[in-house]
Amino acid sequence: MPDMLVRLYDLPSAQGYYRRAEEAGVTVRRADPWDRLRLRTFVEKEFGPLWAIETDVAFSRQPIAAFVATSAGAIVGFAAYECTRRNYFGPTGVRPDLRGKGVGAALLFRCLEALREMGYAYAVIGGVGPAAYYEKVCGAFLIPGSESGIYGTIGG
Repeated sequence: MPDMLVRLYDLPSAQGYYRRAEEAGVTVRRADPWDRLRLRTFVEKEFGPLWAIETDVAFSRQPIAAFVATSAGAIVGFAAYECTRRNYFGPTGVRPDLRGKGVGAALLFRCLEALREMGYAYAVIGGVGPAAYYEKVCGAFLIPGSESGIYGTIGG
């Protein structure tokens, strides 16, 4: 799966996604230390142990390099950054019943904005599956020759 690049200095407005997530009853916020266990449990259950381990790295950063989406007090989505490599976005995921409601995009933009605040001009989205989604939502574009990037070397 290829990597994509996002121009952080030229991000489109995320306000529509934030509003849609709120209208769906979802709050998006930076993870707190006490979210660590329940976030890891959510990610492992919904997306598997490798993403859970990777996301756990976000809690070694200050501020914590992860955002959570919550509804009625339960975690329903997440996004992390700088877990595998500096300036990388991901992993990220939203519970299937809440997809298409702006939650994933709201999480994405919170992370991209955090990376921009750190001083980065670009961010890497590593090993993307839905390339058309990232192109549409944040203007990401494929990095030529990245098809066998770092994700091609994990586990072997």
